Amino acid sequence: MTHPTKTISVLLVDDQELFREGVRVIVDAQEGMEVVGTAADGVDAVRLVDELAPDVVLMDVRMPEMDGVEATRQIFLPDRAARREEPVRVIVLTTFNLDDRAAAAIRYGASGFLLKGTTPVMLRDAIRTVHAGNAVLAPADLSTLLDSQFRAPTAPPAPYLSLTGKEREVFGAVARGLSNTEIAGEVFLSESTVKTHVGAILRKLGLRDRVQIVVFAHEHGLVAR
Repeated sequence: MTHPTKTISVLLVDDQELFREGVRVIVDAQEGMEVVGTAADGVDAVRLVDELAPDVVLMDVRMPEMDGVEATRQIFLPDRAARREEPVRVIVLTTFNLDDRAAAAIRYGASGFLLKGTTPVMLRDAIRTVHAGNAVLAPADLSTLLDSQFRAPTAPPAPYLSLTGKEREVFGAVARGLSNTEIAGEVFLSESTVKTHVGAILRKLGLRDRVQIVVFAHEHGLVAR
């Protein structure tokens, strides 16, 4: 017996109504996706995330009242995030490639960014990708963005030092953007064991997903060059 796949709920946040409605049409046309709300600024975005508990937020980075960076920061404040039964993922929307504001939003908890001129297929795939806990931009681009945010890395905190040797190997591979399949081949483990190690790393470091492992690695100078 097959079980129905859960519909991915999406919140659209952009100050341009025409853009919001265009994206709504695209998302609602995708199988297994539904727009559950829209907002024109960051203030309403934060409120609606609390009220609607969407799976994915498409967040414009430049808006009046409160921009997408500050809204993302507030969405992922520990006290607010702790009240959620399920995680929320944020994709930042921007008109500029490798945008510093997008980088700041990723640092605060976003799972990546998309250019506003992206195709419907890329938008659909991005929503599914972040819903699964992955980033929506190439590891090289993510590293370039984060390098601009952490020019003076801080020393690793105690939780990192508690990782086992194998967990540190897996951590380093995740930080370089490798998939579980690629990591399994590199460190000579099964994919299921790699997945177990990734789960342990997230738990020990208090992180939400693989994207946050990449952010943590850059913040503390733990990215292999």
